[in-house]
Amino acid sequence: MNRTATVRRTTGETDVEVRIDLDGTGVAEARTGIGFFDHMLVLLARHSLIDISATASGDLETGSHHTVEDVGITLGEALDAALGDRSGIERYGSALVPMDEVLVQVAMDLSGRPFLAFNAPLPPMVIGGFETDLVQEFLRGMSNASRMTLHVNVLSGGGPHHVIEGCFKGVARALRAAVADNPRVSGVPSSKGSL
Repeated sequence: MNRTATVRRTTGETDVEVRIDLDGTGVAEARTGIGFFDHMLVLLARHSLIDISATASGDLETGSHHTVEDVGITLGEALDAALGDRSGIERYGSALVPMDEVLVQVAMDLSGRPFLAFNAPLPPMVIGGFETDLVQEFLRGMSNASRMTLHVNVLSGGGPHHVIEGCFKGVARALRAAVADNPRVSGVPSSKGSL
């Protein structure tokens, strides 16, 4: 099965296109105009082994909020499309990721029921054009649009750069596990017969 998708989202504030291949090797191309965010998208691809191409143009003169949120929504829509009916996938994924002094725990369920629980100590600041509160906005957009339940908990904090990097790597590792094909799973991984 071809587990790829291309989604474009155009609003009065942004123009975003995301292409993904769930069975890739972690190749990334990120051009959003927000340097730190591009770096995080590259980490997301690399550690999930999902090929991700994300391009965005937006109203960065007002801040990076609209662009980051819309990339999250578009990526989530691409994940949802590439997963199809979710037959044969692991469904659940989790990761415990250290990033030097930071320790991040992530658990996800590709359940079809969107939910985000985000517990991370991040002071309000800007890193490379990226406002720290946008980690949660990106993850909310992605989890809602992909219909995933996502829990991100920072168990041991530290510098904001490392906290954010740990969150993205943790989500990537959990996603890698959740989207994996399992030849022992017949149909949709649910006793209800649908997700």
